[in-house]
Amino acid sequence: MNQVNHPLLRVRDLSSRFSTSHGSVDAVRRINFEINRGESVALVGESGSGKSVTALSILQLLPYPIASHPTGSITFFGDELVGASGERLKAIRGDRISMIFQEPMSSLNPLHSLSRQVGETLELHQGLTGAAARDRTIELFEMVGLPQAQNRLGVFPHQLSGGERQRVMIAMALANRPELLIADEPTTALDVTIQVQILTLLKKLQQQLDMSLLLITHDLAIVRQIADRVCVMKEGEIVESAGTETLFNTPKHDYSRMLIDAEPSKNTTMADPDAPNIIRAKKISVGFPVRKGVLRRTVGLVKAVDSIDISVNEGETVGVVGESGSGKTTLALSLLRLINCKGVILFRGEPIENLSRRALLPLRQEMQIVFQDPFSSLNPRFSVEQIIVEGLRAHKVGTPKEQTKQVISTLEEVGLDPKIRHHYPHEFSGGERQRIAIARAIIMKPKLLILDEPTSALDRSVQLQIIALLRQLQSDHRLAYLFISHDLKVVRALANTLIVMHQGRVVEQGAADLLFQSPQKPYTRSLMAAAFNGTEESRQRFKLQQKEAP
Repeated sequence: MNQVNHPLLRVRDLSSRFSTSHGSVDAVRRINFEINRGESVALVGESGSGKSVTALSILQLLPYPIASHPTGSITFFGDELVGASGERLKAIRGDRISMIFQEPMSSLNPLHSLSRQVGETLELHQGLTGAAARDRTIELFEMVGLPQAQNRLGVFPHQLSGGERQRVMIAMALANRPELLIADEPTTALDVTIQVQILTLLKKLQQQLDMSLLLITHDLAIVRQIADRVCVMKEGEIVESAGTETLFNTPKHDYSRMLIDAEPSKNTTMADPDAPNIIRAKKISVGFPVRKGVLRRTVGLVKAVDSIDISVNEGETVGVVGESGSGKTTLALSLLRLINCKGVILFRGEPIENLSRRALLPLRQEMQIVFQDPFSSLNPRFSVEQIIVEGLRAHKVGTPKEQTKQVISTLEEVGLDPKIRHHYPHEFSGGERQRIAIARAIIMKPKLLILDEPTSALDRSVQLQIIALLRQLQSDHRLAYLFISHDLKVVRALANTLIVMHQGRVVEQGAADLLFQSPQKPYTRSLMAAAFNGTEESRQRFKLQQKEAP
């Protein structure tokens, strides 16, 4: 086949259909795009727009025959992939076309060491075994910047951080020097600094290997940094396709403009300095023992939180930011007395650090938490009403009839139709599930609400909805928020006060607007640079600050 006469990949009039018990559903309808050698193309759009279905269609990884392609063609250097034989696809998958999946923890086999998982693809496509496979695996780990590459061969996925697991996935995908790399949300749920490292790595490796890249994401900040062209998908169709700068500067479709404008606005409200204090903690420390040997004797202590002071007033939002492992969630759990800690905790002026579980019980309804992943934090066997009313029943608040009325009014307050209370979590989108989780918390009429990464897995447009909801609830009920996140754009939209954590310690804290405008510490500056990279605001701000950085 003469490769010069063809784009590397060409998709023409592709439709992808799924058969269900209620009939057939078209997930993708007559889409068209192509990728040339060495080019980066991004597929962008909200969850459910058909991005991942398109990527899986290229490698013919959909659940056939439940899935089918009523129309269309996918050619790789002119060779048809739709309906290709298993042997033909086996020769292409993981060799000439590789894919990085969205969640490395679920994509990597938890029962196999890293060397075995990488070695499998090397043996299948290159026939490498033994020392040759081991040396090539080490070379790949070093190429993707995995620390201590030689010592990681016998390591298992759960022993790595999120960024390290993503690097291993990239190493596996690049093992056979593919001509096309498909990256499906490669930085979702990673810290902003790790995101920058992964994107920089992908761009560098693309240039080194003369590789084409198909990037699938809902984060347009990533697209602007890495893509040459962008295809915008909505409800299974490509509604606009253009060069990256053209799309960002002069988008033609209303949906494209909506995605570009879906940026959280800064928080402009001022916290009341005279508002009553809800929680104040002094010298909070949390340590986890390090155990070794057959008898599992304690040989050391890891300080997850090291002597931290924090205070949250009524109607105030305190944002806690930092990379994974910095101690943010551990701090929150210690304030709620869900894990043991040292220090003083005053809740509405009363010390609670030494209270028994029984003595704490009446206070539990006044301190609530919303977790990062609503799908895993909501009981899949409970209906929405059972989920939301559970706290009221546990604390024996009201009669069953009164409880139902409260569920209905709370659902309305979080913007959900009360009729959905008889449905189950799997029937809702991510944003709807997060509203249900918020409803479960606020029905208790708490004074303090801890929000642990409540928007990290949501599309930007859905994030804006949740941010607006949280602002309204705080205004209506004078709630005190402790907002934990690694997404500084979302934190900036809500926080009055900012605390920056690193390795269990507070690096910097103060008024949020001042810290976002002029961070003083190098670590804080690096977080800000990673979060706001590529914006005019960041270019002007950090040009001066980098000169001053030690």
